[in-house]
Amino acid sequence: MGSEPIRVIIVDDHPMVRSGLRLFLLAFDDLKMVGEAANGEEAIRLCVQEKPHIVLMDLIMPVMDGIRATQEIHARFPRIRVIGLTSFFEPDLIEEMLQAGAVSFLMKNISATELADAIRNTYYGKATISADVKKLLKGERFASQVQKNNYHLSPREKEVLTCMATGLSNGEIADELSISLSTAKYHVSSILTKLDVSNRAEAVSLALQEGLVDVSSRSKKN
Repeated sequence: MGSEPIRVIIVDDHPMVRSGLRLFLLAFDDLKMVGEAANGEEAIRLCVQEKPHIVLMDLIMPVMDGIRATQEIHARFPRIRVIGLTSFFEPDLIEEMLQAGAVSFLMKNISATELADAIRNTYYGKATISADVKKLLKGERFASQVQKNNYHLSPREKEVLTCMATGLSNGEIADELSISLSTAKYHVSSILTKLDVSNRAEAVSLALQEGLVDVSSRSKKN
């Protein structure tokens, strides 16, 4: 990172929450708030304009919720990392947020120091999950979910990677998932980038080694 501060945007439909998070960030020289949004659509526009490193994302908002916004940001801006924030103990929503591409997940009652540490960890690719959330998602279920999000693959990318692991070509992947050939090629390229590999064989090998795909119920189409 060098001397560059970590650029953060705050996304929450409650002005008081945004104000509190803004004050948190002001206490740390290595963190810089570059924008705030009241819903997911505004967040996406800010990502285009401000190119943040981290997005602090509320779950439940009008217009576009945090899950949909996280999916969009994850697909369009793979280098931007999302930290989910919530006041509600809803395990299904939390899991959806992680599946959408959120790297970390925090309860809103955390301290300023905890938030700053989570932002730094997430910036460097290390997942940070609040202790309350860990308890909520219960042990192995939580650990498995976090492991599968370490490479920040979207749900669609995981489907494409599974198809790759069964030996499907780009054209066959397009047919299997009812997407265009160009879209299939885009997803394959994105997967190679996120897994930091140079070809499909390396991607499949890593995916099987890390348990990123389950090919037991899928066979190659003839």
